[in-house]
Order: sequence, then C-alpha cells, then structure tokens
Amino acid sequence: MSTVLLHPRLADCRRLFLRDYEVHINIGVHDFEKRGEQRVVINVDLFVPLASTTPHEDKLREVVDYDFMRSTVAERVGKGHIHLQETLCDDLAAALLSHELVRAVRVSTEKPDIYPDCDAVGVEVFRIKED
Repeated sequence: MSTVLLHPRLADCRRLFLRDYEVHINIGVHDFEKRGEQRVVINVDLFVPLASTTPHEDKLREVVDYDFMRSTVAERVGKGHIHLQETLCDDLAAALLSHELVRAVRVSTEKPDIYPDCDAVGVEVFRIKED
C-alpha cells in the first residue's frame, strides 16, 4: 500500500477509506464453498483530487460520500455467487472508479476462515484512471 501512495498522480489527492467491512457472501469454486456463505473482509481506498473535493461550504454535496463505498460493495455482493476473489476485486474497482470524482482506487478482499494456520487469504488491486 505504501508504494501506491507514492504514485505521482496521487500527490494532489485525499484518500477516503472503508476499513474491514465484513460481509457474508457466496464465494468460491469448491463444492463446499457453494453450499453456503463465507465471511469476507473488504477494504477500499478511494483517491480523489483535492481541487474538486475540498469543501468550501462544509456540505456533503462537495465531497465523495462514504456511503458510495458501502453501497457499491453491497450492490455487487448482492448479485449472487462469485467464484473468485479476483473477480470481486476487479468488479468493485471498476464500479468505484466509475465515479466522476474518483481518480484511483485500491480494493482488497480477504477470506479469514479458509486456513486454520493463517489470518486470511486474499487479493488486492489498484487501478488509476487514465489522463
């Protein structure tokens, strides 16, 4: 994550984040994973330009609302079974990046209950809009 923050196109941005958003969803390719929901932890970072998201009137309409992150995640996970965490991350990144004020996004997903000898297995993606 720290190297992402060094990207020159993010120097004039603020970072919004959604931390450890826990959902229970149908995800996985194995038969046992298709029989029920699994716990997945999702983290999102949005990078938005300061010039277009610095409030002058202290009004919500001047910024990207945090609800956008939560509702985007909820909408995607509500669409039904997902085979791969990679698909989930890519879908979320594309949807979040579609917001006109978002310049870049980082999304990670973790399945914390897969192996007893580690905290989690997961995927992370970083996407930035082209100039």
